[in-house]
Amino acid sequence: MSRKLEVELFGREGSMEYSEKGLGYAVLGLRFLLAWVFIQAGLEKILNPEWGSAGFLGGVPEANPFSALFGFFAAYPGIVDPLVMYGQLLIGLALLLGVAFRFAAAMGGLQMTFFWLASFEAGLLAGLPVEHGFLVTETLVYAVLLFGLGAWGAGRLYGLDSKIEEHSVVENNSWLKYLLG
Repeated sequence: MSRKLEVELFGREGSMEYSEKGLGYAVLGLRFLLAWVFIQAGLEKILNPEWGSAGFLGGVPEANPFSALFGFFAAYPGIVDPLVMYGQLLIGLALLLGVAFRFAAAMGGLQMTFFWLASFEAGLLAGLPVEHGFLVTETLVYAVLLFGLGAWGAGRLYGLDSKIEEHSVVENNSWLKYLLG
């Protein structure tokens, strides 16, 4: 079935027709692919006893406008390492199962945003260079996709959130729907 999306963005009206089935497959596919990315990244770190965030965080160039922030994080590997390793695994599992989806997508998007900020090799006057160009890296793409999937409530499509939202606790506390979906 075809539908029409009508929306105002940046002060202008816009519209497009889309296939519900096509959108459903695309959303589910993106959800599963991003789940795999996070599960794999988390497991690689957990299963590698030599992995630590200090190498990544210590490699942020001083010319990066956020180098002091990442230097601060580097000083606390006992907190940062488990947050990254187990956070990635839990985010991936939540995306895969469609449970607490919006919360997981927001946390994954936040983590990817931090990774993106750490990728700058210099500041704004240099054009915010990254390893293979300017400004855009895969972590920025992941962040945008995660925030978009969260906005769509992609956890409801063949996910546990669709069942959890039927529970009386969620029905009586509508704010929980902002974490689910």
